[in-house]
Amino acid sequence: MQGVAADGVATPKSDSAEPKGMTDSEAGNGGTRKRADGASATAVRYLTSEDVAGLASVGEYVAAVREGYRQRGEGAPAEPRTKLVNRDPPGMLTSYAAILPETGAMGGYMYAAGFGAGDAQFVTPLFDAESGRLLALLDGASMNPFKTGATGAVGIDALARGDATELGVIGSGAQARGQLRAAMEVREFETVTVYSPTKEHRERFAADMNERYEASVAAVASSAAAVEGADVLITATNASEPVVDGERIEAGTHVTAMGQYDADKSELDATAISRAKYVPDLRGRATADGDAGSFVSALEEGAIDAEHVHAELGEVVAGDASGRESAEEITVFDSGGTAIETVAAAHMLYEKAMEEDLGQVLDWFPASEALTGE
Repeated sequence: MQGVAADGVATPKSDSAEPKGMTDSEAGNGGTRKRADGASATAVRYLTSEDVAGLASVGEYVAAVREGYRQRGEGAPAEPRTKLVNRDPPGMLTSYAAILPETGAMGGYMYAAGFGAGDAQFVTPLFDAESGRLLALLDGASMNPFKTGATGAVGIDALARGDATELGVIGSGAQARGQLRAAMEVREFETVTVYSPTKEHRERFAADMNERYEASVAAVASSAAAVEGADVLITATNASEPVVDGERIEAGTHVTAMGQYDADKSELDATAISRAKYVPDLRGRATADGDAGSFVSALEEGAIDAEHVHAELGEVVAGDASGRESAEEITVFDSGGTAIETVAAAHMLYEKAMEEDLGQVLDWFPASEALTGE
């Protein structure tokens, strides 16, 4: 992503967006300001994608997201996404939310994808979990692959073998890049194989990652080649049909499947799901009415039953459920995306932005001042 140094170290920002004519205590820290008529407004920090790009290292994302999932495992509230689909023009409006009490933050994600512009726009509102005040609004686009990649890394750390050295990646887009970069934070991979349908894309991905890491990164000509020998396998695609033959997954492999958040899309086939210890980000996704497509498909085929869910990732991270229990076990982390990683990452970025006085300040009036009916 733009603004992230090749070594993952945060890069400095200019002060061009620094609020003018305000004290530090007023500049977007959730404090209040009064206008001429006596009404009090909360100072809310607005952070653009440019403000947050490169603000945190990949390791900082992983640490923040791990802590968020620990809190979820101990009971922090979070719900799966709500997705509204529009037919004409075709598009979807998606949202999800979570509260992380120990972090002291709550909020979520809302984004529109498709429609007339054929693009996507992301917004993250971040609230203080004690006062309920709005702290910040973030353009959530640039942080997306990093928070999602960090979630995958937390899954790898919790479920993959400690001696994993071979990584297979199916997909070569921004999400695959985020997944690989975060995975490198939790295991010392020596070889990486990557497959995606377009030869140019997978070769460019491999070349870029070879420059970044000491590990040998090679493009391969099939998904089967990426699966073969992999200690850890990541799927980061928009495929509607399975991209992995479950019979080819070797004993001891961990799979992170992050491109499936639609009941009609399955990156993994029923065999892969049935052979694995299955861990979703949220249980609510892995039901007959959920959006964990591979799980739903396996359920419909009769390959598994509703009890096939071992635990949520947060329960494993918090120590309330077992992770990997043998070197031969196959594990699957189904990462469809939640507000847990969104709130955790957004709050981490907000705190770093406040330290550097980045972004712009908006006046935000509470209902007691603005909801008057006048």
